[in-house]
Amino acid sequence: MIKRKHYIEKIRGFYDSDLIKIITGIRRCGKSVVLNQIKEEIELDGKNVLFLNFEDKRISSKIQNWSDLLNYVEENTDKEKKWFLFFDEIQNIDGWQDAVKTLRLYNYSVFITGSNSKLLSKEFTKELSGRYVAFRIYPFVYSEIKEYCKQLGKECSVSDYLNWGGFPKRFEFNSQEEQIQYLNDLDETIVIKDIIARYKIRKEDEFRKLVDYVLVSNARIFSSHSIADYMKSNGSRTSENTIKKWLLYLEEAYVISSISQYSTRTKNILNFYKKIYNADVFFNTIRQDKGKYDLSHNLENIVYNELLYAGFELEVYDNRNKEIDFAAVKNNKTYFIQVAYTLAEDKAYDREFSAFEGLSIKDKKIIISNDDIDFSTSQIIHIGFKDFLENGIE
Repeated sequence: MIKRKHYIEKIRGFYDSDLIKIITGIRRCGKSVVLNQIKEEIELDGKNVLFLNFEDKRISSKIQNWSDLLNYVEENTDKEKKWFLFFDEIQNIDGWQDAVKTLRLYNYSVFITGSNSKLLSKEFTKELSGRYVAFRIYPFVYSEIKEYCKQLGKECSVSDYLNWGGFPKRFEFNSQEEQIQYLNDLDETIVIKDIIARYKIRKEDEFRKLVDYVLVSNARIFSSHSIADYMKSNGSRTSENTIKKWLLYLEEAYVISSISQYSTRTKNILNFYKKIYNADVFFNTIRQDKGKYDLSHNLENIVYNELLYAGFELEVYDNRNKEIDFAAVKNNKTYFIQVAYTLAEDKAYDREFSAFEGLSIKDKKIIISNDDIDFSTSQIIHIGFKDFLENGIE
């Protein structure tokens, strides 16, 4: 496995800190790999390490609650020396919050991972009063895919990434059939079994309908009301409040994320409208009819994921009723970004370029598309999709 330097370099400065290091992200995105790579760095320094994986039944059968965890740590460490504690998938332990709050008071540096954003619940963060630092891990971006495929002796392509995404394990399989089987099993585990079991969802068929609709509708603006209308038109009696809860469950499991729309007319964030993106584009692709791919929306979804990885804060920008896909902010610089699969057709060209009308000549305006031809103008920079993946926008 490649070293995930992008994340480790951000975390390294906190190794010796008494802050609780929280590493989160969707299941199978590589959190455990990052945790192990940190552990290996610390062990190379000759420091004391205790690593517990709570998905290992040999561990979870012995440690089931916060009290068991504290007792185990006390019995297996020396209080006279500094210890580095690594707890993988800690959300499986009842009352884990009480355990880590206690441990950080003593001579321990605590690292935890989990696949649920409740690790960062308001109750927990309020109790900690800022005594934690959080890091979000994502599936592979293109630069990591290239590095891992080179390590495996395989070729990688932009079109493969555009359709099947960046979950690390899939690249270890040789055939596309094997990869698709793995991704289908992963989808069933993440989206259905984890969430339905965790939240005790009784209307499983209705929940599956919502999941399928949302995940094939990535890179689109929604409200819970519009989703409720869709469900109703398809024979569902699911209430809008239930839909809000189900969308929250998907966000808590990191399956989807959303960004708000900023309106230039009202000078406000429109919180009731959200643009939803998938954690990985394979969630869309495996729900398409055989041989059919949603390249346009997957391309925008990948741009979104790559921009997040690069550290940008994102909003949808309503420019006088014309939607700009992203207002991307980093280091006090704002980039207005449109994304299109192609600009070759006149309608697409006019639509994408006209979205920038009325913006200041000083604003940085970018269009990303899959075209090989350079469509740049004196005020708008056109970046080809592959060039964006390899070089970004800065």
